[in-house]
Amino acid sequence: MAVVIRMTARRPSLPSRRSSSPPLLSRVRDRSPGLGASLAAGALAAGLGLGSFAVLAIALWVSSPYPDSGPGGALHVAAALWLLAHGVELVRTDTLSGVPAPVGVTPLLLLVLPALLLYRAARYAVDAPDGDDPDAPPPVRARTAWAGVVAGYLGVGGCAALYASGGELRPQWAWVAVCPPLLAACAAGAGVWTAYGRPREPLLSLVPVLPGAVRRRLLGRDTRVRWGTALRASLAGTAVFLGGGTLLLAVSLVGHGEATRASFLQLTEGWTGRCAVLFLCVSLIPNAAVWSASYAVGPGFALGAGHLVNPLASDPAPLLPPFPLLAAVPQHGPGTPVNWVAGVVPVVAGVTVAWFVAARAAERRWSAERTAGVVALAALLGALLVAALAELAGGPLGVAALTCFGPVWWQTGAATGGWLLAVGLPGALALRAWRRAGAASLAAWLGFAGRTPQDGQAAAKEQTQGSRTPSASTPASTPASGPAPAPALAPAPVFVTGLLPDQIDGDGYASERYEALPAEPHEVLPVDPLPGPWEDEAARKARWTALRKLSEPDAEDTDGP
Repeated sequence: MAVVIRMTARRPSLPSRRSSSPPLLSRVRDRSPGLGASLAAGALAAGLGLGSFAVLAIALWVSSPYPDSGPGGALHVAAALWLLAHGVELVRTDTLSGVPAPVGVTPLLLLVLPALLLYRAARYAVDAPDGDDPDAPPPVRARTAWAGVVAGYLGVGGCAALYASGGELRPQWAWVAVCPPLLAACAAGAGVWTAYGRPREPLLSLVPVLPGAVRRRLLGRDTRVRWGTALRASLAGTAVFLGGGTLLLAVSLVGHGEATRASFLQLTEGWTGRCAVLFLCVSLIPNAAVWSASYAVGPGFALGAGHLVNPLASDPAPLLPPFPLLAAVPQHGPGTPVNWVAGVVPVVAGVTVAWFVAARAAERRWSAERTAGVVALAALLGALLVAALAELAGGPLGVAALTCFGPVWWQTGAATGGWLLAVGLPGALALRAWRRAGAASLAAWLGFAGRTPQDGQAAAKEQTQGSRTPSASTPASTPASGPAPAPALAPAPVFVTGLLPDQIDGDGYASERYEALPAEPHEVLPVDPLPGPWEDEAARKARWTALRKLSEPDAEDTDGP
């Protein structure tokens, strides 16, 4: 009986299991659901990307009239293309000479798919509540979500690289160790940062790393506004570069339409092969736009070792493969005025940068030095962005003469920065001065020249106080018999839209012909009070009785209300 009592009796209060656990184990247990979901999101993003390339490769293999490699070969090609979309350089082992040939030109359009999948996976891994629901669970920590997405993505990517190494297109492991982790870290970081509302703290944490001189130069007053303006201006200038390059490509393709059509029909005969060539051409259009932009800024691009193409001269390689985009290359020989028209693209890009910076400079009333500094910063950011695109758009396509294809990144970046600075700096200063002069002219025409709203309010306040406060020369009191003279009114600003600028003085007042007339003195008439009998109580009751008799003849006499 005593044993039963001891077993059923309530024990004294003991620390719970959760509180008795080590703090580190409790934190891991609390974060494990977020970490697991982040790992699953990263793996799912990699699987969706691989599945997209696998569906495309299998569809082309099934419809091909020569399916020699089998479904395994198609899947190997899909994995290799997925790695190529991340910037990984491949090696083609099945060549006529038996020497492995590198394939390093990354189709920029294919790069968008894995970057977008990683970005969306990181945003969903944070699992931030949409509204202000107090009962909603807190979002996953940024480090946990970012690390989980990157780890899950790279885990699937490593398996895909191992599988692709057994095919004809094999990845180079040095590029595998650099490109996919870099893309995963950047895209997932952008997704987590966006899910948290784009906070400034992660960016400001990098400030202590900068040297003191650079920090004082770059970080001063209006830091956020200046950097935001420079970033928007550089993105707008880069968009103009890419748009101008696409326009140049389209014009060249139309001009070489016969050669383009012949090269497209020469590559393959079946509709399956032509669909594959068309898909490859579409995925390489952004690359060709970057090549055309590099051609417009001056350095041009290389079609093999020693064969440069720029507006001053064109030296195409003699043994180029028949490909529709390569058919748009200018003809061999020195440049003509038709080729020099491409220089309009960097000029328009520089004017675009100047317009963005000048608009903000006029709004914030920046000095000329600060405006020039923002233009220089925008030119630097635009040069770095275009140089990165030029590096991604080119690469080797073989050995010997085919080791250099595309623009040289540092030459393209330097030329882009020079154009943006040379055109954007004087353009921004001129637009800034024009905007300020135009605003001053408009204010003068409307009658606000030399007067700010604060000045107008102060003048009105002074006039009000002056009208209420008697001056020293005015007597303190006037005789009761005579009327009080009206106070002299100060001339008030009169803004008439029909006035000419010469009819308005420098203080914003109209000339004497348009001044307000002062009020004439007048005699205040006394107000007679109501007669006494009207307010008498007996008279009021008598009037009320008479009114009742007139309206109701049968009514009895009453004393009213």
